[in-house]
Amino acid sequence: MTPEYVIGIDLGTTNCGVAFARAEAGDGEPARAEIFAIEQLVNPGEVRAEALLPSFLYLAGENDFAPGAAEMPWGGGGPVVGVLARKRGAESPLRLVGSAKSWLSYSGVDRTSGLLPVNAPEGVERISPVRASRHYLEHIRQAWEAAHPEAPFAKQQVLVTVPASFDAVARELTLEAAKEAGYPEVILLEEPQAAFYAWIERHADWRERVGVGDLILVVDIGGGTTDFTLIAVTEEAGELRLERVAVGEHILLGGDNVDLALARHLEQELSAKGVKLDGAQLYALWQQCRGAKEELLEEGSKKSEQAVTILGRGSGLVGGTIRAKLKRDDVERVLGEGFLPEAESTAEPARRKARAGLAEIGLPYAEDAGVTRHLARFLRQPGGGAKAAAVRRGPTGLACPTHVLFNGGVMRAGLARERLLKTLNGWLKQEGFQEARALEGEDLMHAVSRGAAYYGLARRGRGVRIRGGVARTYYVGIESSMPAVPGMAAPLKAMTVAPFGMEEGTSLKFPERRFGLAVGEPAEFRFFQSATRKKDAAGELIEELGSDIEELAPMEVQLPAEGSGGGFVPVTLETVVTETGVLQLWCVAGDGRRWKLEFNVRETAGR
Repeated sequence: MTPEYVIGIDLGTTNCGVAFARAEAGDGEPARAEIFAIEQLVNPGEVRAEALLPSFLYLAGENDFAPGAAEMPWGGGGPVVGVLARKRGAESPLRLVGSAKSWLSYSGVDRTSGLLPVNAPEGVERISPVRASRHYLEHIRQAWEAAHPEAPFAKQQVLVTVPASFDAVARELTLEAAKEAGYPEVILLEEPQAAFYAWIERHADWRERVGVGDLILVVDIGGGTTDFTLIAVTEEAGELRLERVAVGEHILLGGDNVDLALARHLEQELSAKGVKLDGAQLYALWQQCRGAKEELLEEGSKKSEQAVTILGRGSGLVGGTIRAKLKRDDVERVLGEGFLPEAESTAEPARRKARAGLAEIGLPYAEDAGVTRHLARFLRQPGGGAKAAAVRRGPTGLACPTHVLFNGGVMRAGLARERLLKTLNGWLKQEGFQEARALEGEDLMHAVSRGAAYYGLARRGRGVRIRGGVARTYYVGIESSMPAVPGMAAPLKAMTVAPFGMEEGTSLKFPERRFGLAVGEPAEFRFFQSATRKKDAAGELIEELGSDIEELAPMEVQLPAEGSGGGFVPVTLETVVTETGVLQLWCVAGDGRRWKLEFNVRETAGR
C-alpha cells in the first residue's frame, strides 16, 4: 500500500522536530516538506501545538500536578514530555530526564537499563535511554494521529535521523525504541546528510551554486553533540553527483556545554555576593541559562542582558528567589573564546594527562571544549580508499572545503557561524586556497526533519539523492563441501555480496544460490574486502582468494536454532546496505526464518 505521507523525524538531544510531505504529487509539483506542529503540555492543563518537542521527560511525583492536569487529550498516561517537562524539571531537576540520545550513544553503560535521571533520589524510578526515546517517539505518533485521523501513522513512510557517528548498537536501539512506540518499519538517516537535503530542497538552483570539484563541509552543532561531514561534488555521465566522502567521530560537545559554562559564570558572580548554590540550584540555573542565551543570541535581538531566576532554599525572605542577569557580552565571550577559539590548522584537541582514579558514572564528554580544534583534527584525517581522490587537499594534507553548511541550534548564533568560518578561512589561506563560502539555509532548528522528509521523497524519485556507494567490494567466505584431508582445512571460496559502488539504501537477493547455515552452535563467519577488484559482479563465486582480497576480522556468533534443533539450515542470501552505511547480510530459510549478520562499511574519519 502506498503511504499518503512521508514523515521525517529529528530525534534530537535537546529538541525533536517533525516534517512531512505528500508521498505522491501532481506533475511538476516541487518536492516540499512542511513542519508539523506537535501538541504538548506547556503548562498544567494547557495544551498547545509547538514547532518543536523539547527532548525532556519529567517523572512526576504524586503531588506534582492536580488530577488530570498532566494528561494529553488522547489520554494514555505516562510521564510528562516536552515544554512542561522542561519547565517543571528546572524546578525539580532530580526528576528530569534529559540527554537520552547522548546516553543512547554511550557504549560504556548498559543502554537498556534504568540510568536516568542519573542523580534521581530514593523513590524515583529510573528509566533507560531506550525507554526515554520511546516516549518521545510515542508522543510524536500520538500527536500525528490526533491531527491526522484520516492518515494512520503506521501506514506512512517514516524516517528517523541519527548522528552520523552513532555506533551499530545505538542505531539498533533507536529502531527498537521506534518499534516499541508503535512505528512502522523505520528508515534511519544521518543528520548531516538530512541537513544537506534540506538545503537542496530549498534551492532548486543548487547546481548553479556548487560545481564539480567542490567540497562541502557540514558542521552540525546541536544541543549535545558536534558532527562533521564532507560531501564532494563529482560528475558522472555529464550529471552532477553528490558523494559523502568522510564522517567525523562522535563528539559529546554542544549547546549543553555552553549553557553549563554560562551557569558556572553566574555561579561565580553570585558567590562573590555571598550567595552559594547547591547542586539542584546549579542544575536549575543551567536550564535557565539555555533560554536566556537563546533570547540574547536570537537574530535581530537588541537585548544586552536577560534576567535569570531560580528558587532559593527554604521559605520566606531568607530562602527567597535568587535573581541574576546574563549579559550578552559574557555569552559572546564564553562562546567565542571558550568554544570557538582561534586555532592553528595543526591543532589537536587537548587531553588530560591523567584521569581521576574514581569518578561518577556519566557521559564521556569531550575533554576539550574547543570546537575549532576538533575541526582541525577532522580535516587532517588521512584519506584512503576509492573516495580519497574526491577530497580537495592542500600542500600540508588538510582537507580544504569550498563551502560550509551549518546546522544545529548552536549555529543559529551569527557569532558562532562567523567565528568558525573565519578560522577555517584562515587555514585555507595558508594552504593557498580561496575562502570557503557559507551555504545559506533557513531555520536550522528544522533542517534535519525537513531534509529527512525530502530524502523520503527522493527515494520515491521526487528529489536528488546524495550518493554514498560502498568504496570496496565485499565478500562472504563459503566453506567448500569436500572430504576431510588430514592436516588441511576445507578450501574456502568467497561470494560477492556487495559489489563496488553499491548504493546505500539498496538491496540485493541471490535466490539462485543456496547454502547451509550453521545454527544452534558457535560458528565463525568470515568476510573479505577488496579495494581494487571493482568489476566482481554481485553473487559471483571467487574460487581462489588472491592477495588483492583482504580478510576482515572474523565474526564469531551463535545464531538461534528457533526450533530446528541446530545443525545446518538451507538458506539463500540477501544483502542490504543501509542509509547509515551498515552492510547487512540476511540468511533466509525456505520457511521464512531470517538471521542477520552486519558490519559497518563506511570510511570514517577520526576513529
